[in-house]
Amino acid sequence: MNAYLGEIVALLTALLWSVTSLLFTIASKQVGSEHVNRIRLLIATAVLSLVHFLWQGTLLPIDAEPSRWGWLGVSAILGLVVGDGLLYYAFTAIGTRLAMLLMTLSPVIGTFLAWVFLHETLSAMKIGAILLTMGSVAWVTLERGNANPARHSPRDYLIGVLCGIGSAFGQATGLILSKQGMSGDFPALSASLIRLFVAMITIWLWALLRGQARVTVQSLRHRRAAGAILGGSLVGPVSGMTLSLLAVQLTHVGIASTLMSLSPVLLLPLVHWIFKEPISLRAIIGTVVAIVGVAIIFWV
Repeated sequence: MNAYLGEIVALLTALLWSVTSLLFTIASKQVGSEHVNRIRLLIATAVLSLVHFLWQGTLLPIDAEPSRWGWLGVSAILGLVVGDGLLYYAFTAIGTRLAMLLMTLSPVIGTFLAWVFLHETLSAMKIGAILLTMGSVAWVTLERGNANPARHSPRDYLIGVLCGIGSAFGQATGLILSKQGMSGDFPALSASLIRLFVAMITIWLWALLRGQARVTVQSLRHRRAAGAILGGSLVGPVSGMTLSLLAVQLTHVGIASTLMSLSPVLLLPLVHWIFKEPISLRAIIGTVVAIVGVAIIFWV
């Protein structure tokens, strides 16, 4: 069991992120994705600070070396601020399905960067399993209604695609830098809090400069949105991100990011159950193939 602990944690992370995406989708429809992003970081930072105080005795990991703050802080800006910001723009420019499809590039980028900078190597069988899993995720995601390029100008569509690719690069780079920042068995809980704190400060300072902080706070008057943001923050940025860092600490970045990219597939039954959307035969086949890919990653 311990030999596959990192893979198990990565799968659990994918499940948590699937639930989070549903809750944030509900909230975004009420108050807008920018407000949701700011509030979720604020709530998540506050909650994780309390957990860190109960577990480690301090509200922030102030004893961490400056180098760790540097690595994890940059990873937060690239992953949680820039990466998520580009992803939200891609959602509006090219649609959620195609944006999620482009996000499946993250494991490939992460595997390449881990090979270059962390000297992580994978067997040919594991690389094949990663490609198989990614391909099935892409196949399922693409089937569920991409944005029609005809609805957008070629320029807007190209920008949306580039933002989706940029988001995948930001997420992958964030994981690489996070693993570097956690070298020497630095606690994933402390690393997660550092990333959330830096991202929260950055995004709220930007909101203040743009004069949007007050409007964001006022959006909490929507009770349904506030409840969804609170739930999504506890499940995603607090639990999910902490587990994602633990996963990359326990196994190869390429494997962890591949397993965590299963969220679109895991989302299918949740969407069917909550929103009553039908599941096609293609989705079922893609899910089975993805599971086969995951099984290969575990067994070889």
